[in-house]
Amino acid sequence: MSVKVWDPFVRLFHWGLAASFVIAWITADEWDSLHHWAGYAAGGLIALRLIWGLIGTRYARFTQFIKSPAATLQYLGDILRGTEPRYLGHNPAGAAMIVALMLAMAGCALTGWMYTTTMFWGSEWVEETHEALANGLLFLVLLHVGGVLLASLRHHENLVRAMITGRKRHPATDDVA
Repeated sequence: MSVKVWDPFVRLFHWGLAASFVIAWITADEWDSLHHWAGYAAGGLIALRLIWGLIGTRYARFTQFIKSPAATLQYLGDILRGTEPRYLGHNPAGAAMIVALMLAMAGCALTGWMYTTTMFWGSEWVEETHEALANGLLFLVLLHVGGVLLASLRHHENLVRAMITGRKRHPATDDVA
């Protein structure tokens, strides 16, 4: 038996942002127009997700899954001990990753846009910041994929499929719903 967790907007946002990142990464220094549009798409998606995080469905709301730094560190310690609970929505580590990814992607989109303006055209610090954020994003994406794989293995649940279908296994009594 499964339950609906992630609504269509959250899933489309997730895969749309992933596609925007891949397209922007592949087209960097090659196809400026497509690279720019991928960045604009990422920026627009993040703006919409920020709104949906305030007014959206239960598991889309930031108040449902963003935890304090202490709770997040506790959860990371639980992962190291192999005692982390299963969360029906995003777990505290996943929530921290969402925040980090969205901040880095927003910064990357902003500095990319800035570099196209007359005021910042040719500005070395803007270009270097944009590249540093893009490289940091690649690291975060790899860490995110690793975390998804670890959680999928530990909790015997295909989280990639859940982000496609929006459905997860019904919570057990010791799961955090």
